[in-house]
Amino acid sequence: MKPTDTQDGHHYHKVVDCQYACPAHTPVPEYIRLIAAGRYTDAYMINWESNVFPGVLGRTCDRPCEPACRRGRVEDEPVAICRLKRVAADNKEAAEVAARMPEIPTHKNGKKVALIGGGPASLTVARDLMPLGYEVHLYDDQPLGGGFMRSQIPSFRLPADVLNQEVNYILDMGVITQFSTYVDSLKAILARDYDAVFIGTGAPRGRDLKLPGREEGTANIHLGIEWLANVAFEHTDKVGKKVIVLGGGNTAMDCCRTALRLGAEQVNVVVRSPKTEMKASPWEIEDAEREGIPIYENHVPLEFVTEAGKLVGMKFDRVEAVYDESGKRSLVSLGQEPVLIECDDVCIAIGQDNAFPWIERDLGLEFGKWDMPLLDPDTFQSTNDKVFFGGDAAFGPANVITAVAQAHQAAVSMDLFLQGKSVKTERPDPHTNLVSQKMGIHEWSYDNGVVEDVRYAVPHAEVETSIKDRLLEVELGYDEQLAFAEAQRCLNCDAQTVFTEDKCIECDACTDICPTNCINFVDNGEEEDLRGRLIVPATNVEQDLLVSEGNLKTGRVMVKDENVCLHCGLCAERCPTAAWDMQKFSFEMAKAGV
Repeated sequence: MKPTDTQDGHHYHKVVDCQYACPAHTPVPEYIRLIAAGRYTDAYMINWESNVFPGVLGRTCDRPCEPACRRGRVEDEPVAICRLKRVAADNKEAAEVAARMPEIPTHKNGKKVALIGGGPASLTVARDLMPLGYEVHLYDDQPLGGGFMRSQIPSFRLPADVLNQEVNYILDMGVITQFSTYVDSLKAILARDYDAVFIGTGAPRGRDLKLPGREEGTANIHLGIEWLANVAFEHTDKVGKKVIVLGGGNTAMDCCRTALRLGAEQVNVVVRSPKTEMKASPWEIEDAEREGIPIYENHVPLEFVTEAGKLVGMKFDRVEAVYDESGKRSLVSLGQEPVLIECDDVCIAIGQDNAFPWIERDLGLEFGKWDMPLLDPDTFQSTNDKVFFGGDAAFGPANVITAVAQAHQAAVSMDLFLQGKSVKTERPDPHTNLVSQKMGIHEWSYDNGVVEDVRYAVPHAEVETSIKDRLLEVELGYDEQLAFAEAQRCLNCDAQTVFTEDKCIECDACTDICPTNCINFVDNGEEEDLRGRLIVPATNVEQDLLVSEGNLKTGRVMVKDENVCLHCGLCAERCPTAAWDMQKFSFEMAKAGV
């Protein structure tokens, strides 16, 4: 194998699994250490720089970082990264955060930008462009900012005051807002002399079910995302006694729990697929079941049942999932009599689609499959150079953190475009750095006791109390003591093991002391062969090996399996020649103007 190129930082970035998995590349170990030290405001600001909405995401994030967490290779559960983010948000000093917001130039740079949609993507673009002197105008048909964070995430998961605070950090930068304004023509927006337009309108159309009885029962059949929005803006404050929720995603979980809080006595979630294949986050399913909501799997909707023009139930076909050799699933009917489930209301939460009826097709903006805009996946620029997309409007429904990450990149592109630069070839590189953490002969600037330490449960409000109040937050979050204990579970994966070949005397002390046997001194070879000859074969080919720069004095090479390294620092402590050093790696995605 060729030696590992660690100069561009990509190798070490992949080793910080949690940060690498985060779409916005939030420096997770860094802010967790600050939480453990009680430096909540500092931890919050580190989050705010990359993910923009720490209080929101600390409650609602889909947590792509947690399945990647290295602690999950030691124990069953990863570090509660998401809930620790909330700790920083809940315990920060609000006045100090406000004082640390970027300074906004009073003299603008002469360029005007329009943002269509007031959700996380558009707000992120505003957050990145306002400090650069752009005049930013935001349009949204809702009366307040936040987009689907406000209309589709219930208050018992995301309190309004948390959302308002983080939205206002951005709007208070001087964004010119046009709320309660539906944009019905992109051509009209472009005619207003905007230099660039960003479209972050989300995926606003809920999928419907065209089944017998749909028209007759329409008064009591609701599209999930529209129904949640009506509840959020208090247009809807009650529901029938018996409610069916169709769908297995997070929106379905929000619908069923909301129905319970609006007075439903019996709420049933019905899904076509096996429960194990539901798209909802496991913790969202757990919260619904904690509140006594049953989930019926393998039920395919057949018809809405009405009597005298009123919805009274739904019929379903019982099926089983059958998989062929390729793993493709088919739902095969069991041939039984249809199952009737009585109901007064139905919420359909089976997916969302994009909708761009307001974008004229003669603007040089091309659309492709599923009527989605054709975009450059790196720059988020459309085929009309002045128009950029981000969030769900760009490539379909995802989540808040993905919308934020895409918007950061779109803002970079917009800034380059408005400066007359290439949005493709002149993009700034990420910022990386390596700094030794040595404090003494056997002391590091971070604490990394690799011991068994199971994940600490997040306290919840009592079910009997919480289901009576849709505004009462269910998850209570960690207190400071629990937060410290959970933060101590972090293995500090950004503290990298850096090897210097010319200092190594091949004494094998590091190999002897390594608790996971990830350090090897072996003869070189092709990667597949080399992986199989390590003390413990390196089977995860997605994680690169660390291979020394050149042959050592014996002709061997040092090979470390980065996949199982626990960053404990024992190799560096034991090494008599300092060939190993623990160095903190930092990685920050470049942003507009930075």
